[in-house]
Amino acid sequence: MTSQPLPIEPWANFYVIVGSSAAGLTGLTFVVIALGSDRGMVALPGLRTFISPIVMHFGTALWISALLSIPGHSALSLALCSGVTGAVLSGYGTATTYRMYRGKPTYHPVVEDWIWNATLPLLCYLALLAAGALVLRHAASALYMIGGAALTLLFVGIHNAWDLAVWITVERPSVQAKHKARSSEARD
Repeated sequence: MTSQPLPIEPWANFYVIVGSSAAGLTGLTFVVIALGSDRGMVALPGLRTFISPIVMHFGTALWISALLSIPGHSALSLALCSGVTGAVLSGYGTATTYRMYRGKPTYHPVVEDWIWNATLPLLCYLALLAAGALVLRHAASALYMIGGAALTLLFVGIHNAWDLAVWITVERPSVQAKHKARSSEARD
C-alpha cells in the first residue's frame, strides 16, 4: 500500500503554475500593504485581521506546491506533510475566524466576508487534513483534494486581495473623512 509510487508526476505543471502564481501574488500583496501603510491605512485592527490571512492563503498555495514538487514522496511522507499542514492551518483558520468575530466593534463583517475570509479557507485547511488521512488508502483522491485546496486558496487570496484593494481605494477615504469631521466637531 505505501510502497507503491504516488502518481504525483502528472501534477508537476499544475504545481508550477499554482506555486508561481502564489509567489508573484504574495509579492504584489506586500507592495499593496507597503503603499497602504504609507497612507496610514494598515494601522486599523479590522484591516489587519484581513491582510495577514491573504498572505497566508498565497503562502499556503506556494507551500503546497513546493511540498508536492519534492521528488520521491511516499504515501507516508505525503500523508505526514499534508496532515501536519492541514492541522496547523486549521488552527490558524479558527484563530482568524475568532479575530473576525472579536473585531466586530471596529468592523462588522458581512456574509461575503465570512464566506471568503473564514469559511472557504477553513474548509481548504480541513481538506488538507483529510487528504493526509486519505492518502494512504486512496492516493489519487487525496491528490485531487490537495490540488483543489491549493487552487481554491489561490482564488480566495485573489478575491480577498482584490476586495481589500477596492476597500482601500473606494471606502477608506470616506471613513477617513468621517473621522476628520468628528474630530473637528469635537474640537469646536
